[in-house]
Amino acid sequence: MQIADAEWRVMEVLWQSSPLTAAEIIAALADVGWTAATVKTLLHRLTKKGAIGFEAEGKRYSYRPAVPRKACVREVTRSLVDRVFGGEPLSLLEYFVKSTKLSPDELQQLKRLVEEQEGKRP
Repeated sequence: MQIADAEWRVMEVLWQSSPLTAAEIIAALADVGWTAATVKTLLHRLTKKGAIGFEAEGKRYSYRPAVPRKACVREVTRSLVDRVFGGEPLSLLEYFVKSTKLSPDELQQLKRLVEEQEGKRP
């Protein structure tokens, strides 16, 4: 499932707290400056994609995520690796390590992850 950047913003609101009405989502995205119609269009698109579900509550709809954030992150990451790094996850990791100033704590965390992959840590 491909989720556009604007749709991602709506999903973040729903992943943080749900179910929410359209009015609550619009209020949560007030800093973005979108009109109510724009947010409702994004809700409609996400519903068609199966990314969110809804329940009718009288005249209002209550929205909730239909897919976990982790699954969407995995899909976006896979797409990025395929499109930008030729399907090579190591190239993505190398890029981030070389282009980012990592703190000593972050470097230690990275070492722990490598050790876990090597089976040296549980």
